[in-house]
Amino acid sequence: MALFLLGGRFSKCRAAIKRAMTASHTYCSSVTSGKQKVNGVDLYYEQTGKGKHPVLLLPGALGSTRTDFGPQLKSLNKERFTVVGFDPRGYGRSRPPDRDFPPDFFERDAKDGVDLMKALGFGKFSLLGWSDGGITAMVAAGRNPDLISKMVVWGSNAFVSQHDLNLYDAVRDVSKWSSRMRQPMEEVYGAEVFAKTWEAWVDGIAQYAHRPEGSICIELLPLITCPTLVIHGEKDPMVPSFHPQYLLKHIKGSRLHLMPEGKHNLHLRFADEFNKLVEDFLDD
Repeated sequence: MALFLLGGRFSKCRAAIKRAMTASHTYCSSVTSGKQKVNGVDLYYEQTGKGKHPVLLLPGALGSTRTDFGPQLKSLNKERFTVVGFDPRGYGRSRPPDRDFPPDFFERDAKDGVDLMKALGFGKFSLLGWSDGGITAMVAAGRNPDLISKMVVWGSNAFVSQHDLNLYDAVRDVSKWSSRMRQPMEEVYGAEVFAKTWEAWVDGIAQYAHRPEGSICIELLPLITCPTLVIHGEKDPMVPSFHPQYLLKHIKGSRLHLMPEGKHNLHLRFADEFNKLVEDFLDD
């Protein structure tokens, strides 16, 4: 799920968006960016830092490296880490193609992310996944246990419940969002494409509810072998607390960190705290 959810309930996200976008301009001088052909599409990516520990950032729904991870690209320790952010196919600057949501779209994003890192010359790396990106990270870690060093996920879920469907339906119609909530995505996609793609995302995520147990990636959780940190904002209106608890129970050796004031965009709103937490975990 992307940052821009639930209209008024995310009224404070505007400032976080501005901080993220401002950060994207301040780190430009130290960032390498470009496009890499991966699995038949040109994926846009940004890379910063010169550390020995490579880290891939995986954005949320309709998200991109710049809209979703400005504070991380700017401030994660560049001596210890080499940080790569990318726009999944059909998102941000990885267009064309237009984004679609086939039944395997998380599997496709996971393969694209892993193959991008291989193409960039990284043999083993860690994953930071937010929202949909966290789901993609879990799929990637389950499918490629030998390639993933560590993983951090937040705002993510391994299945879709009826409660989740109700939350998604509540945000389906972007015309009901405030104009300031629509604006950042409309700047990236244009108003018509954003509305159409968002509605397609709602249908895309909802299709998992028809699977046994509503599984998105339940069957892959036992295959994850890397150390995993699950972070949860206790005020997240889009991800009920039973989701991080489920991940904690089913990913062997995982740990859970709760942020009492955190919402869905906790890594933007509390960037300093989040970045330190992640750095300490990756270095542990």
